[in-house]
Amino acid sequence: MASMTAPRVQRCAVWFGTPGPREEAVFAASGWHLRVACPEVSVQVGMRGGDQVIAIVDLRGADAVRLATFERILAEHADLPSLALVDDTVDASDPVCLRVLARCGGRLPQPLDPQRLDAALATLLTSPRRDIASVGGESAVMLGVRALLHRYADVELPVLITGESGTGKELAAHALHDLSGRRARPFVAMNCGAISPTLVQSELFGHERGAFTGAATRRMGLFESADGGTVFLDEIGDLPLDAQTNLLRVLQEGTIERVGSNHAIRVDVRVLAATHVDLEAAIAAGRFRQDLYYRLDVLRLQLPPLRARGADVELLARQFLDEFRAGHSVQARGFSAAARQCLRQHAWPGNVRELLNRVRRAAVVAEHALIEPADLQLGANAQVVALDHHRDRTEHDALVDALRATGCNVSASARRLSVSRVTIYRLCRKHGVSLEAFR
Repeated sequence: MASMTAPRVQRCAVWFGTPGPREEAVFAASGWHLRVACPEVSVQVGMRGGDQVIAIVDLRGADAVRLATFERILAEHADLPSLALVDDTVDASDPVCLRVLARCGGRLPQPLDPQRLDAALATLLTSPRRDIASVGGESAVMLGVRALLHRYADVELPVLITGESGTGKELAAHALHDLSGRRARPFVAMNCGAISPTLVQSELFGHERGAFTGAATRRMGLFESADGGTVFLDEIGDLPLDAQTNLLRVLQEGTIERVGSNHAIRVDVRVLAATHVDLEAAIAAGRFRQDLYYRLDVLRLQLPPLRARGADVELLARQFLDEFRAGHSVQARGFSAAARQCLRQHAWPGNVRELLNRVRRAAVVAEHALIEPADLQLGANAQVVALDHHRDRTEHDALVDALRATGCNVSASARRLSVSRVTIYRLCRKHGVSLEAFR
């Protein structure tokens, strides 16, 4: 498909000194390529077009000779934005060190982390900082995810985002859009499993007046409304086969046809898709087109489960509590030692979404300043967990009974349970119930 996006802006940090593996990972997570330069060697710092180039002056353990070298380099590149990396070994009373610090636009204290780096860069650079704080965490796996987000953002290729439910696939899709050259254009999302199969085509591609019963006017579909921007298709594995065929045309030819029309309409969109199911197994079962899979799986972004993210659990819990307190009057101010231990030990089958809901609920029910395990419904005394499991089991059984009794008639099952058709599809996804198994 033709692209109308701006050229990619390269972000390069020239490091005068020796960065460690952790520092390299933190810069990569913030979208910066590190180029190591020896201060004692003549350095040429090139700035191509609209690229962003900064200098990192590593003052840790610098002796008088190296400080003088840094002062000379900064004087030669006075227009180059620079940050000083400091620790307890830096003598800020030394006149040469003071002059070096004065030439730098900010300081990076230790230990270096993404938040400190992003804050320093936001102050240093005159261009707006593109924030991906929503894809939070400081674990090694999440630093890798954030680095891939920056790497993929401006590449005009589809991205398949995979991972368990609740790992933040839509947040990652938003970040890809916000970091890209399409960020000023629409971001449009659709959950493929939440729409009735009979309406999916109309939702995606629009329809002409009179195309079907109830189509009183012409309607623009999701792809037309996102022209120039990004389309995010969540739960792509639930997309009906006929819609898969039309989606393949969009990816191959950059055109759509409204339902009830044979006129091709050209659209310029980038497609992001997400799934928590095994698409290769769906292909083997005949539920997903292999050619569409290869078109979508050009760039792959795998989101790790929360249980694999180590200390991120506590970091996110604290963040969620602070955000909730900002808008609500609650007693809770933090987590007790026992609650923090439970946060670390829980398996988090619902991932980040489960953590968010438990923290919000705990903030409401907590009667003291510190949230306890019972407030989180975790630990030996959290009997509500068993109640939740029992409720889920009852909900699953009622859904299965309704589908069996109606011969897998979704409308009849919805009436039997006094819910909407969309709720039936949502419950099927929630409990892993395949409609095909009842047909």
